[in-house]
Amino acid sequence: MKKLVYPSLLFAIVISSCSSLQAQQTAGKKTSGNPVFPGWYADPEGAIFNKRYWIYPTYSAPYNQQVFLDAFSSTDLVNWTKHERIVDTAAIKWAKRAMWAPAIVQKNGRYFLFFAANDIQNEQQPGGIGVAVANKPEGPFKDYLGKPLLDKIVNKAQPIDQFVFRDKDGQYYMIYGGWGHCNITKLKDDFTGFVPFEDGNTFREITPKGYVEGPIMFIRNNKYYFMWSEGGWTGPDYRVAYAIGDSPFGPFERIGTVLQQDAAVATGAGHHSVLQVPGSNDWYIVYHRRPLGETDGNHRVTCIDKMEFDDKGFIKPVKITFEGVAPKVLK
Repeated sequence: MKKLVYPSLLFAIVISSCSSLQAQQTAGKKTSGNPVFPGWYADPEGAIFNKRYWIYPTYSAPYNQQVFLDAFSSTDLVNWTKHERIVDTAAIKWAKRAMWAPAIVQKNGRYFLFFAANDIQNEQQPGGIGVAVANKPEGPFKDYLGKPLLDKIVNKAQPIDQFVFRDKDGQYYMIYGGWGHCNITKLKDDFTGFVPFEDGNTFREITPKGYVEGPIMFIRNNKYYFMWSEGGWTGPDYRVAYAIGDSPFGPFERIGTVLQQDAAVATGAGHHSVLQVPGSNDWYIVYHRRPLGETDGNHRVTCIDKMEFDDKGFIKPVKITFEGVAPKVLK
């Protein structure tokens, strides 16, 4: 007698088999691979919260479709979990389009997500840099201020690509800017606005030679490493350069290129962030790039590779790879 297999049972068998295969493939991964997760994602902000790695990228799409942010988390840099729509334009009423380049900090038990929205071209257009807040790193995030934190064009810097930097004394600064100009400003303790510097100015320009956008900053051995993106974001020459200073205000003189295309791997490698495993000298660069042969400007993927320093503290040029990085569990 022929045994009947009902569609629902067959579906369950197929799903179970696929899940088992996926689990086997995940368990057998020896490196993260690049890209580290599927989908078109750019401008990745890397962070470490609660012994997990986090990446907050831009959803890379035409600006009118770029109306939400996803996040990804991992315990080992290899296997990533997607957290969908941690914030969107329904939660940020003044944001209509082009949400991108998130930056995140944890403070007093809450998570503050800074982002740019609307791609404003002048001060008459609504938009700029905003802040959302949540009680968990995966959100959901809600509008913190009900309006942009910054909607002005100061020192010719478009209010985009913000990075929030915590100095050794606990002071938070926002470093930001497009159109080839970069500003630094001191944030209020509650992130509701800015505090003027001693000279009465609220913004200082710290633009190094070659700067285009995408600034970040970190401290290593009491030196301030300032990194940024150069070139056009849709082009193959997009790249990352850096400088080293004695304070967050510089002056910053360009030292060299850290990250750039490799004609055998990918083009347009840029707009990055940096992760350091706490208590170690293990550093990673999290960045986006464009697959070979891809011509759509929004088709960018998120990748991770090792970042190393020489004996003098200079950053060695990063080799972009298909393999990505080996597992690294946080302790």
